[in-house]
Amino acid sequence: MNKIDITFNVFSDTPKGKDPDSHSPTLRKYHQILWSKPLPDGRMFELDLDTPKLLHHKSDIGEFFLSSDAIGHTYKNVKKMSHILDQLQPGELDSFFHLCTTIGGFIIFPSKQINRKMTINGSRGVHHRIQDRFDLTLECIRRYYFQETSPLFETFKRYSSFFSLFKDFKGYVDYFLLQDLVKPNYTEIKFWHPFESFDNSPLPNDIDEYYLFKDKVVKFITSRNERIKRFSMNI
Repeated sequence: MNKIDITFNVFSDTPKGKDPDSHSPTLRKYHQILWSKPLPDGRMFELDLDTPKLLHHKSDIGEFFLSSDAIGHTYKNVKKMSHILDQLQPGELDSFFHLCTTIGGFIIFPSKQINRKMTINGSRGVHHRIQDRFDLTLECIRRYYFQETSPLFETFKRYSSFFSLFKDFKGYVDYFLLQDLVKPNYTEIKFWHPFESFDNSPLPNDIDEYYLFKDKVVKFITSRNERIKRFSMNI
């Protein structure tokens, strides 16, 4: 029996004006179902829902408090993108946004601050070189596992106990069903927007670039939803 509805809009059971990451019961339950499984080393990583709004694990592995975070972003609420989004055809942005509200558009990260410093979720959202793009976040994660610098390297170092759970970059990618965002050798990211370095703007510069960005995000979330569907049917 398939326990995950990959078409479910997580805003549909979220109170008006609230964030699904913390207020959608279905999204939280889906995360628990998907990510309660053996780690790459075979140890079981069971998640419970005993902590309001969060997911929790406690065992001899350690204790972890985790929260949902969005993967797909339309940038409809970013003012400096409005002149580009205004050029979209009617319904295009709504369709894009709806896909981003399905389970394929979400992941989990540690939720507790360490030394009163920003979490992963917060850091990737406010850093001007990342702008909440998950493909760039994944490139930072790839570099972290290879001990290479990135805009999020210091943040990831604070959460080393979390990343060590997955052994290496391939382990992380496979665990969270992110294979469609990396090339087969796991050494390169399939970027949603041309990437040369973190010195370049992470946001599309015009409508043509936005369409290319949108198409790649749509392709990834659609593919990940299908991967999640296949995985959940075997749980």
